[in-house]
Amino acid sequence: MASNLIPEIGEFGLIGKIAKIAGPTLEAVPKLIEGIGDDCAVYRLSEELLQVSTTDILVDQVHFDLLTTPVKHLGSKAMSVNVSDICAMNAIPRYALVSLAIPPSFPVEMIEELYRGMANAAAEYGVAIAGGDTSSSRSGLVISVAVTGEVTEERIAYRRGASPGDLVCVTGMLGGAAAGLRLLMREKDIMLEHLENRETYDRNLMADLEEYRNAIRSQLLPLARLDIVKFFHSAGIRPTSMIDISDGLSSELQHICRSSNTGALIYENSIPIGPETRLTAEEFQDDALTWALTGGEDYELLFTVPKDSLQDISAHRDISVIGEITPPEEGIFIRDIYGMKIDLAAISGFDHFRS
Repeated sequence: MASNLIPEIGEFGLIGKIAKIAGPTLEAVPKLIEGIGDDCAVYRLSEELLQVSTTDILVDQVHFDLLTTPVKHLGSKAMSVNVSDICAMNAIPRYALVSLAIPPSFPVEMIEELYRGMANAAAEYGVAIAGGDTSSSRSGLVISVAVTGEVTEERIAYRRGASPGDLVCVTGMLGGAAAGLRLLMREKDIMLEHLENRETYDRNLMADLEEYRNAIRSQLLPLARLDIVKFFHSAGIRPTSMIDISDGLSSELQHICRSSNTGALIYENSIPIGPETRLTAEEFQDDALTWALTGGEDYELLFTVPKDSLQDISAHRDISVIGEITPPEEGIFIRDIYGMKIDLAAISGFDHFRS
């Protein structure tokens, strides 16, 4: 029988197969109460306190390009994307372990700058960099960060837990990271074209990038929404479900609905997309809504709360209500500005093995 290639089943098909094999190992650790399938693994430290752990890997030419990404920014982003997973559990991050595979040609100063970026972000989040590992790499730079955090059982939020009637909410603005990526790729193409023609690359050949500052910052220096988690804790809000937006709003909403066995209806005119993102999309003759739904890397939080929490979440100006959870038989849809319903199952986000 012929073997399937990974792109044929995609990233989440592969994760499903891995989970099936790894699942029985959970029985050996009764205090591990959540394994593969959420933003973090969850381990019971005591009757009230839970430990949450996550890890992410960043690979040169897959997740970043050193021609467009300052190394210090890369270090900060590597820390932030992991802290974002901790935030998605409504938890507080505590410490990180960092492992690097480094090409021997890299100067020591470059790795020091990478760690300065990680240390700056760690200080911002109150995270200790407690150790890790290093290895040589025969290809590009590989960064693996694992972060551990804590949360009480009464505050933890999983992807499962949403119920029909719950409000669907997001933090911040969406699509900015996708806009920033397109801008950086355009500049890279111009730079390489001039180098290929043996011409001097002059940044002035590009439009002034200052006007795209927010979009480029969204791509290079995303911030985990620990401020939102602290707001939830201080206001006594516990989301019924939550996930961070790493692969695009469409994919993340589908994760929540499948984990919770529900449907959802969201509204195009309620999705927060900044004016800079819209202008950039027009410039590229693309669609800002598509960037918000599928672009990914915004690292905002998508969550659900009961309707009676509306007044509480309205106290935070950076939270938008974009729709409502529905019964599972009603599917997962977005209603566009013309009143038409579009099935989000046909709109996927980023997939590492199909993109």
